[in-house]
Amino acid sequence: MKMPQQLEDAFNAQITLELESSIAYLQMAAFLDAKNLSGMAGWMRAQSAEEGAHAHRFLGFVLDRGNEVRIGATAAPGHTFTTAADAFAVSLEQERRVTQAIHDLYRLAMDAGDLGSVPFLQEFINEQNEEEATVETILERVKMAGSDSGALLLLDNELGTRPATPA
Repeated sequence: MKMPQQLEDAFNAQITLELESSIAYLQMAAFLDAKNLSGMAGWMRAQSAEEGAHAHRFLGFVLDRGNEVRIGATAAPGHTFTTAADAFAVSLEQERRVTQAIHDLYRLAMDAGDLGSVPFLQEFINEQNEEEATVETILERVKMAGSDSGALLLLDNELGTRPATPA
């Protein structure tokens, strides 16, 4: 069953946001690679791939519902980083922005009485809870490492163990 136009528009905006997130994570990965933090860069690349996979899932959902996909223009990442902590702070901001957008989309689906969207969106709500908690933990650990290069390299090595592709 097709979703109402307002909901279709909101899902299309979410697709665009997921793609912007993917691009932002690639920018963070490039910064961290340039700082020789290849494990953190790999973590960011995996996060970029995950955000891209989310965009594909949203896209497929819109099409499966018989609606039209219209991907909007994506903005270039607007952040300049000076430290790994900066990159992870921006990552946390990005995750919070995506969480808020998914919550808004969920509310819109409920208001529209579009029960077909609710279970799909609930999966993303659950995932965003995990995403925010993970990034917040990493950010706090990067901050704890501070200027201790040994601690930062241990964390870099740990983050480098993340698989490169989304599960």
